[in-house]
Amino acid sequence: MNYQDIITIEPGKRSGKPCIRGMRITVYDILEYLAGGMTEQEILEDFSELTTNDIKACLIWIK
Repeated sequence: MNYQDIITIEPGKRSGKPCIRGMRITVYDILEYLAGGMTEQEILEDFSELTTNDIKACLIWIK
């Protein structure tokens, strides 16, 4: 998987933070949810527009 197809950066959106597929959900949002104890399944249930690959891309992006 190429995270560059999923993670986008737009200067006018969320102060230029890396977002998922142009949405207003940032990589940092997802990482905070995971760090706070949410499971991948819980995140997907709360944000139906996200996919498993979106979450994996966030984890790859931070490496």
